Amino acid sequence: MNDALTLDNPMPDKPPSDLDRKINTNFPGLVVRKDLTKIVRGNSVVPSYVLEYLLGQYCATDDEATIKEGVETVKRILAEHFVHRNEAKLVQSKIREKGQHRVIDKVSVELNPRKDCYETDFTNLGLKKLVIDSDVVRKHPKLLVGGIWCILDIGYAATEDAQQQPWVLQSLKPIQVSNFDPEALLAARRQFSTEEWLDTLMQSIGLNPELLSRRGKLLQLLRLIPYCERNYNLIELGPKGTGKSHVFSEFSPHGILISGGEITVAKLFVNNQSGKVGLVGYWDSVAFDEFAGKDKRVDKNLVDIMKNYMANKTFSRGIDSVGAEASMSFLGNTKRNVAYMMRHSHFFEELPDKYIDSAFLDRLHCYVPGWETSPMRAELFSDGYGFIVDYLAEGLKHFRDHDFSNLYQDHFELSSDITTRDRDGVHKTFSGLMKILCPHQEFQKEEVREALELAMECRRRVKTQIIKIDETFPVVEFSYREKASGNVVGVRTLEEKQFPKLAVGGPLPGLDGSGEIGDTQGETTELPAPELVSGEHHEYEDNMKGVSYQSLFARHLRGTRKITLQDSYIRKGHQVRNLMEFLSLCYQQIPDGEEGQVHLLTVAQDDVYAREHQQEQLDEIVQNFSTSKLQFTYEFVPSNSLHARSVQTDTGWKISIDRGLDIFQRSESMGFCSMTNLIQAERLCRKFEITYLKTEEVQTGGTRSHD
Repeated sequence: MNDALTLDNPMPDKPPSDLDRKINTNFPGLVVRKDLTKIVRGNSVVPSYVLEYLLGQYCATDDEATIKEGVETVKRILAEHFVHRNEAKLVQSKIREKGQHRVIDKVSVELNPRKDCYETDFTNLGLKKLVIDSDVVRKHPKLLVGGIWCILDIGYAATEDAQQQPWVLQSLKPIQVSNFDPEALLAARRQFSTEEWLDTLMQSIGLNPELLSRRGKLLQLLRLIPYCERNYNLIELGPKGTGKSHVFSEFSPHGILISGGEITVAKLFVNNQSGKVGLVGYWDSVAFDEFAGKDKRVDKNLVDIMKNYMANKTFSRGIDSVGAEASMSFLGNTKRNVAYMMRHSHFFEELPDKYIDSAFLDRLHCYVPGWETSPMRAELFSDGYGFIVDYLAEGLKHFRDHDFSNLYQDHFELSSDITTRDRDGVHKTFSGLMKILCPHQEFQKEEVREALELAMECRRRVKTQIIKIDETFPVVEFSYREKASGNVVGVRTLEEKQFPKLAVGGPLPGLDGSGEIGDTQGETTELPAPELVSGEHHEYEDNMKGVSYQSLFARHLRGTRKITLQDSYIRKGHQVRNLMEFLSLCYQQIPDGEEGQVHLLTVAQDDVYAREHQQEQLDEIVQNFSTSKLQFTYEFVPSNSLHARSVQTDTGWKISIDRGLDIFQRSESMGFCSMTNLIQAERLCRKFEITYLKTEEVQTGGTRSHD
């Protein structure tokens, strides 16, 4: 079946998954298939929440015929009513000829004090200074700050008065969900496991959950916290192209994304001449894109006002103090890799100098490690069902009135060494995560632990970098006590686990650096190889980099000539690629003039066509290695006969690895120009464990090939 998107077949004929059916059953009329947004968008620059608002009117179903009909309806509405800037004059002419026409456009409003009236500007249509009724402005105050997308009826009435506009604004309706039932959301949430709910949220923001690790999913959720937590301050710095601004630009009508270079005191807080309150007074979330940049000019007065607002939730307007609830998110790019910044500088190095201020940085509740997010690519986008983003946005807004920060206290207790500001950062991130994951407040203890540790890690990342900038800040031990057992658990950032020698203050307790990832990736002639120890066990976290087959296996494969690889899952394209890379490593261990052999024990696919394809691929590998110094053979065995995935050598080593060779996060699009295609250490890992055992007897299994 051809699932390609074409003009004749705009939607793949793909049956909904079990999760898709469950989403449709529990949220009827509030979900949409996410690939429809891309299909309908075309060349229009309308935000996703506007498109999905329309799709939700006509395509909120899993009935294929209704979806196709609805897509055509939405396309027709956009074609007839959405205003493209290059067609503004044509639409104006249409309004004049018809006398009235409905348009979809972004509208902003300003007060004209000389005429004592409010006037509108249309972003795409190009009309300016149309008078709008004061009651409409009072009902929708965000028209005054940044503007909002609306469906509008505009009329045309010719007049002989040159001072009077012929354009008449007849009606205005903001594009957003008209009602939200929180009890219905909570009741439906109870029908989902946390893992199902997490996948539902990923599909709702347009991402394919199958290609994300659990930690990767949670990091994506951190970007949603500014919408459900008041006065939350988040920063995310990382490589270009990782989708940092996607959620903030298109996810919610309650947030606004502005360029970091456009920040002014008047725009953000208050215009002292007019007394008009800025963005923070009207929006739930204000995000600053392209915030990094050493050469950017920054107003020191703006930084001081931001510091006060981020700490006290207020700013001054003349002699008065004004309170606001807007969360702030700072998004920017880094140029250096993590290890370099840990050794030579700090994670804030790309910010303008005036923002590298310990008092400003200490107001940040969370540092999202943007370097753990893969660059956005086509396969990462979901074609499954998810919430109409505006519905989810309304749900998050509802929970801004709730506080979930104490939900961990039945099970855990934060260390008394954690300062008040650190504790506030942990509490706000934890509260936001629990609102998103468990709004019904029903959860398992380990789910609470997971959210608490991530919240502590995100605040610890802020604090450790401040310590590198300002030595007057004391080192803080981020730990918590488990009330049931009394055990004290220290929390480290992922990069501290990955590079313990480069952590602030040197190696941390329990992380002496002896097992630092990357230590064994290259050969050395200066030092003897570390002694191989039987019983050695290592655990690796989701999203770690620096792991390769070289670092995991090379030392234990030296001197071996026969290897048995047990792995049930050598089926899909990325798994076959993993096998080839493992065979390449084994090939490198065989000296010239010698021969070696790798024998694979695996399980055949159930589907007959998939099994034939699997066998064809393995036979091709057998053929490719047939004339080399490394021979490859394989056999299919019953699934119940493979009790663990492992590598066994004729030198007596058994290396048990719970994921087998499939330790890297899945990616099908690593091309020839991709660094991750060539260098395993640059790939993101999945969570896995590995154990090295020296056996008494050498067991290498059979060596016959499969014909």
